[in-house]
Amino acid sequence: METTMSQKNILNRLLLSAALVLLASAVLPVCAAYPERPITLVVTYPPGGTADLVARLLAPEVAKDLGQNVVVENRGGAGGMIGGALVAKAAPDGYTIMLDAANHAQNPAVQPKMLFDTLKDFAPITYVQRVPNILVVRADNEIQTVADLIRLGTQKEPLLYYASSGPGGAQHLAGVLFNALTGTHLEAVHYKGGSAGIMDVLSGQVTMMFSTIGVSLPHARAGKLRVIAVGSDKRTAAFPDIPTIAEAGVPGYASYEWNGVYAPAGTPPAIIQRLNQAFVSALKQPTVIARIGEFNGEIIASTPEELDAFRRAELDKWQLVAKKFNLQLTQ
Repeated sequence: METTMSQKNILNRLLLSAALVLLASAVLPVCAAYPERPITLVVTYPPGGTADLVARLLAPEVAKDLGQNVVVENRGGAGGMIGGALVAKAAPDGYTIMLDAANHAQNPAVQPKMLFDTLKDFAPITYVQRVPNILVVRADNEIQTVADLIRLGTQKEPLLYYASSGPGGAQHLAGVLFNALTGTHLEAVHYKGGSAGIMDVLSGQVTMMFSTIGVSLPHARAGKLRVIAVGSDKRTAAFPDIPTIAEAGVPGYASYEWNGVYAPAGTPPAIIQRLNQAFVSALKQPTVIARIGEFNGEIIASTPEELDAFRRAELDKWQLVAKKFNLQLTQ
């Protein structure tokens, strides 16, 4: 008897259903057993900065939830690309993941040569938190206001230098954007991380830094640093009397450091969801909330889809900024 079109459709659906059942039976036991060994959380910056602080704050809480150790491994360099390249090439099994910073969405816009494809090589897990960068100088520096900095910074001699946590990082690009919007000639001096850079601001080796609050706050409270302005779109609770850079005379300026957690592309969705659950739970712990609040961080704790939408919007934003101001880093 000749098989009708309707019978063929039914047969195809039955075969597809059987294939999906077989696939699920092969994948589910693997995901259900996850994790069976310790997980490496790669931080794309050296110890001492905000990304490292956040990773080490979250790792013990995530470990409790997953029932396995979470080992923080710092792989700094090239504005986060060294650590990113390591994770991009790792097995997509959930045992090597990454906590990255704002450079995740900035690098594709300003780096002449990427070591990976930001969107294709990483699967988002959760947007963790964001914190504004702040403009700081040593307490005895002559610069008192943003207007002072613009006045001195527009002169090519002598050049003013600012500390950067590394080429292409959020603190570096904060200064690049400031130059573009004000016509200043601030020159970056690159360090292996924010904590190393702030030490040379304190010693007077460099004039200033667009620093994260977490790195600068203790020194500001001790009277060793002066906070000139904050890079957020509104004033911060940590420095309520300090103006934003935008309201101090640079309209449209905003500079944040933010952190997201990612796995290599191809990691099974069930593992992504399990990791998201563990990180979101960690971000709701009172000790974590209190510690991030100390440096004025804003906890986000998103879904993977929300982080993906955010990073794509950030990437689009920085590509527009880079094109408008001809921003590109030199190697």
